Amino acid sequence: MTTPVLQFGTSRFLQAHADLFFAEAESPLAVTVVQSSGDASRAKRLGALAAPEGYPVRIRGLEAGTVIDEERRVTSVKRTLSTATDWAEVTRVFCEEAEVVISNTGDAGYAPRPDDTAPDFAQGMSFPAKLYHLLAARFAAGAEPLTVMPMELVPENGRVLRARVLEIAAANAAAPALVDWIGQQVVWASSLVDRIVSEPLEPAGAVAEPYALWAIEAAPGVTAPCVHPCVQLVPDLEEIERLKLHILNLGHTSLVDMWQRRGADPSAVVRDFIAIPEVRAELDAIFAEEVLPAFAAAGRGTEAEAYLATTLERFANPFLDHRISDIAQNHAQKVARRIVAFMDWAKANGGPAGMPRLEAITARSGQ
Repeated sequence: MTTPVLQFGTSRFLQAHADLFFAEAESPLAVTVVQSSGDASRAKRLGALAAPEGYPVRIRGLEAGTVIDEERRVTSVKRTLSTATDWAEVTRVFCEEAEVVISNTGDAGYAPRPDDTAPDFAQGMSFPAKLYHLLAARFAAGAEPLTVMPMELVPENGRVLRARVLEIAAANAAAPALVDWIGQQVVWASSLVDRIVSEPLEPAGAVAEPYALWAIEAAPGVTAPCVHPCVQLVPDLEEIERLKLHILNLGHTSLVDMWQRRGADPSAVVRDFIAIPEVRAELDAIFAEEVLPAFAAAGRGTEAEAYLATTLERFANPFLDHRISDIAQNHAQKVARRIVAFMDWAKANGGPAGMPRLEAITARSGQ
């Protein structure tokens, strides 16, 4: 068995997004899933992902006015490993089988850690440091360069991950030939992913909305990993990225702030929370008075209004129990990427002089 896709991350998002697409693709792809966190509590999930019968993904929601409520089976995952216990096998698969590496290691996944400068692999390293050691092993083995396609919600994630790996290479005094191979011959693809995956199924699987997108920015050497209706090669990610990060994701993060101020009920779900009149009024004011004017100043008002209408419909999906407590994870980092970055962009494009509601959210989050 060989698996051309090596995936870092076991999240329910990946289960209902990339892994599902690989199973449904015109030419299905086999995947090895690697748990990079070493979290022993997720061992049951790791084992269930590669079950021969696959795992379920429940698609629920409205699509063009039609109710969708169906179950699909994901059979693309053929092997599961953990960096904490299977590093030698992870390295072998990376060097001998992998053609495409994908990752979704969370909002804090790229953050530097003390072990990052260690000369040899250590479980406490960040994902970019682990990736550096795997790339060094592949280079030493004389294998061909491969494609790295991160899926974290970081603008220009391919460029950001490449830069972080090269920083680690410099800290390790890597040989110039290795640095050149990593920086110039490995293909670093930036991509943007979008699907609301509201809840996990046990021991593996998830519930997700019908809408799904995996947009990959075209560049020399970059190809889509599979042929699937939800996977698109686009000339420039910025337009899609800006809308998603600063309307859908900004909206989610704004709701977390309101939820925290209203007692942080752990059972609260998005569709019910935005049905509270005061919450909906505050969310509408953020969009109408602070977000849409910034897009209009940048010449993108019409598309922003259309995207916002779709976003609010997705938030109100009556079939998804999207818990706000899940969205609240890594809240401070999300505020920085979704709100602070938006305000900086708006200012650079002649947007509103003041954004009192968004400014208050950033202050409360410590940004």
